[in-house]
Order: sequence, then structure tokens, then C-alpha cells
Amino acid sequence: MRLMSATPRILLGIPVFNEAKYVTDVLGEVRRHAGDVLVIDDGSTDDTPLLLARQPVEVIRHATNRGYGRSMQDMLRWANFDGYDWLITMDCDLQHEPAAIPEFSAAIAQDDCDVVSGTRYLRVNCDDDAPPADRQAINASMTQLLNDRLGLQITDAFCGFKAYRIAACRDLELDVDGYDFPMQFWVQAAHHGLRISELPIRLIYNDPTRCFGGPLSDATNRRAVYEATLERSMARCGMAESLARV
Repeated sequence: MRLMSATPRILLGIPVFNEAKYVTDVLGEVRRHAGDVLVIDDGSTDDTPLLLARQPVEVIRHATNRGYGRSMQDMLRWANFDGYDWLITMDCDLQHEPAAIPEFSAAIAQDDCDVVSGTRYLRVNCDDDAPPADRQAINASMTQLLNDRLGLQITDAFCGFKAYRIAACRDLELDVDGYDFPMQFWVQAAHHGLRISELPIRLIYNDPTRCFGGPLSDATNRRAVYEATLERSMARCGMAESLARV
């Protein structure tokens, strides 16, 4: 295992799919706070590829839409292959503020955890937006289920604004390609004993009408998919039986 240098190398990764409306402005702000930026264009069919070509960032383009989880896997593999110590991930729809990137860098510098997970539910007395009711309900119930089943103490299971210590993630077996990727990630993180801390971030919903697309647009089906992935991931790690005996 390569020892981390005094100043860790950090890659900032952003998955995008049809984000022509936001990508130029977001990358302009991101580049004020991050030196090395990787964008995964997940098969965009709008002007996103054209706009990305004008940006001084690395781009991996999927020929077809492969899913959020696949983009996450690609970013982790790229960071590992290119010798980065940490990967910070964020979305490209203005729900994550680039101005918060230095807060993640500061948490990384403390060198006392393996995952710094953004949480939208620890801020108080602030002007945050109200999330769509179905998303908040599913997030809360699935986060509690993860905590109960895995012995975690997280407050926001689905926030994509995170920092990952690459050395700690090398042994994770991640192959879920869709939006249910966090279910597999948290199981793998618990199974491998990753140290987790949370960092409060703003809860922003610029467009409450945005949806997941396909079957996951239905809240009942979305929760069923999340639960199935959780159970399948735990069984794969041999955790279901051991936890059932607790």
C-alpha cells in the first residue's frame, strides 16, 4: 500500500448526464477550488459533450447511459490507477456547492477517517430548501435501515457529495450500476471496517421536478430496489446470517 504524502493528491470527480444547463457554470466554480477534475459523461444526448470539450478537465464518456453507480466505479478506478490519495465526488445540478470543497479538503487533512460523507440533515437554523416529500421519507427510512442492519451512525445515506480514501476503497467489490449504488457501498464500507465521518452541507433543490427516470421514478418501486440491493449486498458479504444472530 502506497503511503499517503504529507499533502494528499485529491481528484474531484463529477458524474454528468444531460447537464448542458449547468455544466459550464459548475465546472467554472469547481476549478476555483480543485486542481484535478474528472468528469464522467454518462452517455449525454444534449450539448453536454460539446460543452465539456471546451473545459480543461479530464473526461470519460460512456457511449450509452450506464448509470450513476457505474460512473462512481469509473471515478474510483481512475483515481486509483492515477495514484490519487482521495476522490471527492459531487453532482452537477447545483445541488452541491463547489464552495464546500475546501471543507472536504480540510476533513481529509485531519487524516482520521476513510470516508467523509456529506449530510444534508445536520444543519440547523439555516435557509435550506425543503426536499420532495417522497425522497426525504425514503432517505430517512433507508438510512435508519442501514444503521440498524450495519451498525452505522450516518444521517444521510444518499448524499453524493463525498470524499473517499482510495487506499481504503481498493478492496471494495462494487458493481451496482444504478442509483441503488449507495446501498452496496455502505454494506462494503461496513464489511471492510471503513472509518466514516459526516460533514454538514446545505440541502439544495433547485428543481424539485427532476426525477430518477424509468422504474425508479415510482417511490414504492424505488424503495423496493434499494431494499433488494441492500439484502443482496449483505448476503454477498456473508453478513445477513451473522447479523440475524445478533
